[in-house]
Amino acid sequence: MNEISNTTDSHELSESQAQTLCKSCGLCCNGSLFIWTKLKSVELVPAQALGLKVFGPEPSQRGFSQPCSLWDGQCTIYTSPHYPHACRTYKCKLLKEVTDETVPLANALSIIQQTKKMIDELEMLLPVSSNNNFRERLVAQIERLQESVQQGESDPEFLRKVGELLTLYEKRFGVKGLIERRGEA
Repeated sequence: MNEISNTTDSHELSESQAQTLCKSCGLCCNGSLFIWTKLKSVELVPAQALGLKVFGPEPSQRGFSQPCSLWDGQCTIYTSPHYPHACRTYKCKLLKEVTDETVPLANALSIIQQTKKMIDELEMLLPVSSNNNFRERLVAQIERLQESVQQGESDPEFLRKVGELLTLYEKRFGVKGLIERRGEA
């Protein structure tokens, strides 16, 4: 009986830690990791009613834009029955490592803070824009810089910081590359 109780306690602890991690992170909600989130057809109307910027009737292009308008430093519908399926089931690499107990919660929270600091540093180097999606603005700046490099100009410090962030995205969060279009997942 103790073995079953310990297993249940361990599972509940890892789920509690996972919830703590998710609710304190928000990188998948705030436009840092993704430009959009996929929705099921039955979620379109409820998502619109919640105030999400919903688009696309086609299954491969049906979703809502990031940053999520329901993110306010924490997900405001995390426990709601209208919490989208993709949000409920998404698990970044870091979350999986916390759940599997291969990375302690304190280390994972430190990684998140490091990532947010890197994003903030890059954010200050981006041109002012009406677009509030960090990832899209970052891609646009990289594309501008690639054109500048062809003309003999470059910003090696910015590109170094982008490289470090992309490495962190892949290594710690399992997100590869930056260019993502609707319909790609």
